[in-house]
Amino acid sequence: MRPFSIGKLDRQIQFQRKAVIRDPRLGAITAGGWVPHGGKRWANVQEVLPSKAEQLEDAINMELRPVRIRMRYRTDITGDMRILYRGRTLEIVSGPVELGRRQGIELMAQEYSSAGDPVS
Repeated sequence: MRPFSIGKLDRQIQFQRKAVIRDPRLGAITAGGWVPHGGKRWANVQEVLPSKAEQLEDAINMELRPVRIRMRYRTDITGDMRILYRGRTLEIVSGPVELGRRQGIELMAQEYSSAGDPVS
């Protein structure tokens, strides 16, 4: 089977997930800071052009510099993670969705504020 063509994987990105902390006395679970999820990954990162705004979902705001990310297929990436890319912190707003038959994934992401909350 020929691999699914997802473009040039010429950019490195780093996924982060929320750390989970369990209180040993109470057993309560709280969210900590962000921690790396795996190593850096090669991906195809495309800035979404304003001319394509009509085709995007309502949840994606063009002022937040959205990007489309495609990479090799993975099962450990979820929508509640964030991405570090070229000094930017990106919130996953759509996906990941499977490309082909487990050959790649695609997701949409947009800027995060320095406080860790989406820019508004």
